[in-house]
Amino acid sequence: SHGLVLIPVLLTISAALCVLLPWKFSLILAVYYAMTLAYPFVLKRLEAVDVVTLALLYTTRIFAGGAAAGIVLSNWLLTFSVFIFLSLALAKRCAELLLMRKNGKAASAGRGYVLDDLPMLRSMGVGSGYVAGVVLAFYLSTPQVAIAYARPDILWVCIPILVYWVTRVWLKTGRGEMHDDPLVFAARDRTSLALAGLGAGTIVAAL
Repeated sequence: SHGLVLIPVLLTISAALCVLLPWKFSLILAVYYAMTLAYPFVLKRLEAVDVVTLALLYTTRIFAGGAAAGIVLSNWLLTFSVFIFLSLALAKRCAELLLMRKNGKAASAGRGYVLDDLPMLRSMGVGSGYVAGVVLAFYLSTPQVAIAYARPDILWVCIPILVYWVTRVWLKTGRGEMHDDPLVFAARDRTSLALAGLGAGTIVAAL
């Protein structure tokens, strides 16, 4: 009941704030809202479509931030975002399937997956996470990085940090220890926070 009351209130506030921002932000917000409406009613029931949609929703938030701030976003950033968020979306689905198996269920209610999909989803998720690392490595090899940073070689420390974190997320998922949404897990997990701090420190040191 509270949600139904808040929907028109928050939409009105959002529309009012859009007046203060570039028109591109309003367009992106409209697309994002349409996708979020379609997701619970249709898209989440379609195998593969649901995880791709989640990855695109998170990436759309980055688009919105760039439009609001008037920043031209790098294609490297957007490509990296799609793959890393796809990996996390697949981790969430694998965690759900593992819980289903534990509870003796063969199919997911409201989802398009069955237990036999687990090995394939796991391989796609791990692969997607590592592809994000490859995208980051290619980006660090571009001339733009050498121009933007005084000590660009230091940034290569971010590669093993990312690979370790992706590996850890998937090990925990495979062991049935991913009880939260992967993003919530990252925000609460001390090791993940320490790795994020190390990565931020690496970027500062490279400036």
